[in-house]
Amino acid sequence: MKYFLLILALLACGTVPASAQDKTVNLKLSSWVPPAHPLNPSLKAWADDIEKESGGTIKSTLFPSEQLGKAFDHYDMARDGIADFTYVNPGYQPGRFPIIAAGELPFLFGNAKGGSAALDAWYRKYAAQEMKDTHFCFAFVLDPGTWHGKRKILLPEDIKGVKVRPANATLGNFVTLLGGTNVQASAPEARDMLERGVADELTFPWGSIILFGIDKVVKYHMDMPFWTGNFVWSMNPAKYDAMSPTQRAIIDRHCTTEWAEKIASPWADFEHAGHDKLAALPGHESYKLTPEQVAAWHKAAEPLKAKWASAVKGVDPDIAYNDLVAELKKRGALAE
Repeated sequence: MKYFLLILALLACGTVPASAQDKTVNLKLSSWVPPAHPLNPSLKAWADDIEKESGGTIKSTLFPSEQLGKAFDHYDMARDGIADFTYVNPGYQPGRFPIIAAGELPFLFGNAKGGSAALDAWYRKYAAQEMKDTHFCFAFVLDPGTWHGKRKILLPEDIKGVKVRPANATLGNFVTLLGGTNVQASAPEARDMLERGVADELTFPWGSIILFGIDKVVKYHMDMPFWTGNFVWSMNPAKYDAMSPTQRAIIDRHCTTEWAEKIASPWADFEHAGHDKLAALPGHESYKLTPEQVAAWHKAAEPLKAKWASAVKGVDPDIAYNDLVAELKKRGALAE
């Protein structure tokens, strides 16, 4: 009886070890990037921290390289329970997640660390509406990427008639606006598209050009922070609901804005270091634009904001956009 009362008291204080009351849960984590990608160790560290805090009752196995499904399918994989947590690129499915697409607008994010915290803090009020089929954990961005290709792109008119693999739906719209042809391909498929001549240019982060072997098929790299991509770490809702209250609380403590920035930071450092690595490779040219050329790109991108706003439903797009800008300013991540 005394032991029973002690357990009740510990439960009330939230201090009883999870292992004393919870069944072991095994989570499947799905990441479509290759094992050497810096995102994977961050996700593993996140899962290890959960296992430690749960007293070993929440265990995880990470499956990289599209082992459980294609990159384009990861949102539905979380919804359907093919995996318990999935790494989702909302921009891979044009029109499906219009609110978070604000984060894809060019020349908005200055860096990925504060930028990830800003995106996550901003999107939390919209996630339940836009991603209602899954349990939202956190959102983050990558370090600003740029144009890479087989020829030097200086001005928006240089895209006319060119076959481009865009990183997301917003950049796909931009390519169309500029008279180019979109070639849809996930990051793991991008090199093959370029190698076979299906695409000639692509938008991609710096370090990943080498990681995915794309440096073997491109030569020129525009040295200007141009765009970024949004990502979401999503959970299967049935798996979440089946956990004990103690276990759900542990998951909640690992689905925060702080964790969004922590997950994104090593990847941000990796991509940023790619600037110098690519510039040092024989046969590669990293080139800067003149102020006039930069201004031309900014002007050409102006219609994208209006197109984004027209796609948003049930939310005031002006308020949503201004709130995102305010978060970026607050966290020192607004592009100059």
